[in-house]
Amino acid sequence: MLRAAILQFAALQALVILFSAGADYIPPSRLDGFVYEKVSLDTVLIEAFYDPVCPDSRDSWPPLKQALHHYGSRVSLLLHLLPLPYHDNSFVASRALHIVNTLNSSATFPLLEWFFKHQEKFYGAQTRNLSRASIVEEIVKSATIVVGSSHYNAIKNGFNDTKTDYQTRVSFKYAASRGVYGTPFFYVNGFSLPDTGSAIDYKTWRKVIDPLVGAKKSVQNEECLHFFL
Repeated sequence: MLRAAILQFAALQALVILFSAGADYIPPSRLDGFVYEKVSLDTVLIEAFYDPVCPDSRDSWPPLKQALHHYGSRVSLLLHLLPLPYHDNSFVASRALHIVNTLNSSATFPLLEWFFKHQEKFYGAQTRNLSRASIVEEIVKSATIVVGSSHYNAIKNGFNDTKTDYQTRVSFKYAASRGVYGTPFFYVNGFSLPDTGSAIDYKTWRKVIDPLVGAKKSVQNEECLHFFL
């Protein structure tokens, strides 16, 4: 089943590459992704590709968040969404994140964490007999729990705005253009990590990042030494 899913996504990637070349809205007006707290070019940059209703994405977030807090300003995170076609309601949940990010970017990651905590409400048997409209309404209500009830109408209207549909499609196409075929998927300083598609624990993040932070510190010390010579 996993092999079939990967082949299905590979076919979708080929279609994206084939048709997006002539699409007048690619590349987008801004880089895809949500910034966690802040991003600096002078740090180790982690790019994470997540699906908000993917259990493996959910399980990978706590250790990644722990690593981000451990390294502080030395590491940055840019999070991209990949709404996988075989995860029920992933596109709608991803669209909600784009809507909320436009309204209040500080609420984007809290809403992502809310989706991770309540994933079972939005896929499988729980939504099998529900209409798309009822699922959207449930997600709008859920998002207002995180963002605040005053944003209810703005979030609901966001699902009628073609811009949010476009942003979510761009996220999917951007992931495909980077060769991403599943979630979670991680790049560190532009290079993909092995064992993608499964959660990475905190110890593994330390093994990956510690040498990079140490190398950057050594370069900075060497530059300071050259300044005084």
